[in-house]
Amino acid sequence: MESSNGNTGDEVVPLLQRNPSIKENESGSDNHQEKEFTLWRRVWNESKLLWLIVGPSIFSRVSSFSMNVITQAFAGHLGDLDLAAFSIANNVIVGFNFGLLLGMASALETLCGQAFGAKKYHMLGVYMQRSWIVLFLCSVLLLPMYVFATPILKWMGQPSDVAELSGLVALWLIPLHFSFAFQFPLQRFLQSQLKTLVIAWVSLVGLIVHIFVSWLFVYGLKLGLFGAAVTLNFSWWVLVFGLLGYTVWGGCPLTWTGFSFQAFSGLWEFLKLSAASGVMLCLENWYYRILLLMTGNLKNAKIAVDALSICMTINGWEMMIPLAFFAATGVRVANELGAGNGKGAKFATIVSVATSTFIGLIFCALIMIFHSKFSIIFTSSKDVIAAVDKLSILLAFTILLNSVQPVLSGVAVGSGWQAFVAFINLGCYYIIGLPLGCLLGWLFNLGAKGIWMGMIGGTGIQTLILAIITICCDWENEARKATLKVKKWAKEDDGSDDENQITEK
Repeated sequence: MESSNGNTGDEVVPLLQRNPSIKENESGSDNHQEKEFTLWRRVWNESKLLWLIVGPSIFSRVSSFSMNVITQAFAGHLGDLDLAAFSIANNVIVGFNFGLLLGMASALETLCGQAFGAKKYHMLGVYMQRSWIVLFLCSVLLLPMYVFATPILKWMGQPSDVAELSGLVALWLIPLHFSFAFQFPLQRFLQSQLKTLVIAWVSLVGLIVHIFVSWLFVYGLKLGLFGAAVTLNFSWWVLVFGLLGYTVWGGCPLTWTGFSFQAFSGLWEFLKLSAASGVMLCLENWYYRILLLMTGNLKNAKIAVDALSICMTINGWEMMIPLAFFAATGVRVANELGAGNGKGAKFATIVSVATSTFIGLIFCALIMIFHSKFSIIFTSSKDVIAAVDKLSILLAFTILLNSVQPVLSGVAVGSGWQAFVAFINLGCYYIIGLPLGCLLGWLFNLGAKGIWMGMIGGTGIQTLILAIITICCDWENEARKATLKVKKWAKEDDGSDDENQITEK
């Protein structure tokens, strides 16, 4: 049955348009078998589209994560003070701004995804340029965090020598900070068009360059900690220019039509959606970082912090997979809604949640099986290994929960619900989760385990609310709203409403 929203000649065709019709005159048994076959073929087709984004996204995220790990390793071999200074500057100062800018850029997953699904191809380039402007201005406003990093870190209780050196490293990392304003929009611009292999190849080149430059600057030129910081600046700008070069030199002929003054119009509406996206993802990104800070305030917290750090590292590596599903789900839902295909968006959500949950169950089982052994990778301390063993069941449950929650957040991004979900995150994480963690950790003397249990409770409630909203969603109505929104923005951009209508073929 051919849908009226597009045709099979398009680059990305909504999934439901590919399904063959079922003849009405077939017998009941044959009709049932045909429906089963059609369902499995729909699942297979949707899975291919999903993994077209998920696979390269996992690789590119792991590559970016590895750049930081490599630089931290080089800094660690310079000395304990150097390692501490770089870790704090990178995780606290850069990490705070990274989360905000990454969240703001995710507004493009909504806008570019829906515009691409509606075949308003020229709008993707305009949206990306608007995102560059908004994120660059936001980056300028965030500069005081780098300039005044030393007094900020001293106020947070860091030792003077660590705060002084961390503040200096933060100044060296300002070019890295501005690279986020251009790289994140470029990634989402390409993801919305399913050009994820390009991102993966550029990430591979960036990782190889980073390894070579790190060795050259730190050991070859003996630039020390300054050299380690400069390598991150250099490598992340390699990613920016690699993606930009592909975009402007013919890689996206339909969606990139050159720099346009239209990018300066409609900035206020764009800023509101970007801000909502930034707050939504920041509240998630900072949540479990606070767990470490809270644990550090417990009595005799050294072993607890070490054990928790190991668990969070394992969780961080595994989170690359759910975060890839977050990006893929946002793109798929936005594409289908932009094409006016509500059923397709619903089906994409079901397949994505089921696939990510299945992978989460596998990793959850692995943690439970190797609960007393996986910490040996990070430490030889028997006390820390025993502490990790006690926390392993919470780690396994967190991994399972995080295999569902980011996917549902991806549905929210693809549907444009960021502002609404930001309030849900605020309530569940910071009004329920954190106070509950404090109650269990201190009042009931459960320590780090109690804090973590409370925060898992906040995540569980948030996941349940998002699941209920997704199940009860009127997808056809969401598709109509998305179509009207894309038409409205297209009319404001080029003044033509009829010229760019979604044609029926």
